[in-house]
Amino acid sequence: MVERALGDPVALSDSREYARLTRRHRELLPLVTLLREQTSLEGDLAGAQELLTDPDMRELAQGEVQNIEARLAEIAAEVEVLLLPTDPDDSKNVILEIRAGAGGAEAGLFVTDLLRMYTRYAEGAGLKVNVLDANESDLGGASKVVAEVSGEFAFRAFKWERGVHRVQRVPATESQGRIHTSTVTVAVLPEAEQSEVQLDLSEVRFDVFRSQGAGGQGVNTTDSAVRAVFRAGTPDEIIVVCQDGRSQIKNKEKAIQVLASRIAERERVAREEKERSERQSQVGTGDRSEKIRTYNYPQNRVTDHRLEGENKNYPLDSVIEGQLSPVVAALARDERERQLLEMASEAQHGAA
Repeated sequence: MVERALGDPVALSDSREYARLTRRHRELLPLVTLLREQTSLEGDLAGAQELLTDPDMRELAQGEVQNIEARLAEIAAEVEVLLLPTDPDDSKNVILEIRAGAGGAEAGLFVTDLLRMYTRYAEGAGLKVNVLDANESDLGGASKVVAEVSGEFAFRAFKWERGVHRVQRVPATESQGRIHTSTVTVAVLPEAEQSEVQLDLSEVRFDVFRSQGAGGQGVNTTDSAVRAVFRAGTPDEIIVVCQDGRSQIKNKEKAIQVLASRIAERERVAREEKERSERQSQVGTGDRSEKIRTYNYPQNRVTDHRLEGENKNYPLDSVIEGQLSPVVAALARDERERQLLEMASEAQHGAA
């Protein structure tokens, strides 16, 4: 049905609808491929079972039946996972915000370490990182970095990173070799689409100023940087700065995009808080107040606190170089297992 819709001239003439259908086609393709393989194997299985009655072919047919049945069992398990509810934000681009927490200058240095780690991880996943704003420190760190991660399924690749990241190491300025503990918060916001957020631009104040620091390619040349302030002076105030490009217009457009994403994230958190209170139980939402991971330099170990057993520990030297895929894969498996358990529990309660 999606393939037919992709060939419809109406869809081809609507870029937004065509992009939506293309994303949906990519999401469904793994499931369709497995189901086609399942149908083909079921036909092969029927043929092999018929040969079991032939004395000359029985031994060969038995091996074929075992292989096909084993693969069909694998397919059934894979299909079960693919039929689980998917995150509607998975295919979206990401606004990545990395901020220094406790730890002063050392936390600022770890902000830049994480940015480097995420940039390398993104490159390995075929994604692009574009720094929109950075508040740099004199020591080479940064109190805050805001970046856009774009490409296929960017949010799916980065959504596990939101939360508090703790680092334990000996700072370069520490003369007595004492280990310091610092924290950095990471927010991962799926880019909001225009239809998702009703942003009244009359509630936004725009200021322009000269770009400076990393992300300001036109440093001290033009007043191209843009600051967008939503509902200034109120409890709802949100401030966004974009100084990536030379064009004031482009920076203003990106500032609006980031602002919409932050508003959408605020609404998402509010919804989840309401759902938590209604259920009177904690759900792991991955919001930024949770400590999700510790980077222990003396022991060359990264521990993800959302995982258990040996699945939670990884070599720091490879992770900090951007090899995050094993950690992300483990978190995704854990999430799928949790979803399956919840579905099984709901089915039991329904039967009772």
